Amino acid sequence: MYVIDGTYDVLSRNPATEKVFPGLVTADGRPPNFARWVFLEPLAREVLVDWEPEARGLLARMRTLAGARPGDPRFGRLVDELHEGSPEVRAWWPQFEVEPRGGGHKRLRSPDGDVVTYAYTAFHVAGRPEQTLVIYVARAPGPSAPAAPEVPTRRSRPAARRGNSASPTQ
Repeated sequence: MYVIDGTYDVLSRNPATEKVFPGLVTADGRPPNFARWVFLEPLAREVLVDWEPEARGLLARMRTLAGARPGDPRFGRLVDELHEGSPEVRAWWPQFEVEPRGGGHKRLRSPDGDVVTYAYTAFHVAGRPEQTLVIYVARAPGPSAPAAPEVPTRRSRPAARRGNSASPTQ
């Protein structure tokens, strides 16, 4: 589980996020960023079993956001950085694909090499529509989806405070 902003910076995360997405948190002092991780972190290509369709989907969602953020300097800097560091971004960005998405499934390779299928759902944070809460749940084990590795998680607070509810992303 994590919260991202409109530039895919990770604003908050639980310990499981760092285990499921190794290399997301770096020592360079910048906030973790999922777009940078997917396109600039070599480990992402090992973790994301279906890297190319996942990467293309992320870029299409970024293009969707670009239409809502004309002139946003942070978003522009991120897109420039991705263009500079990723030949795929340079090749795919001009294709003008757009894609809104509020959930789906991802196959991720765990550190022991097993492939785990996760269902995920994204919710906009009430009062902060530029922030998105993303929750992953491992599918039940089966021939194509082994059990998820056990990961420590923080306990949630017993009750949400008024005004902090989430609504599904369309």
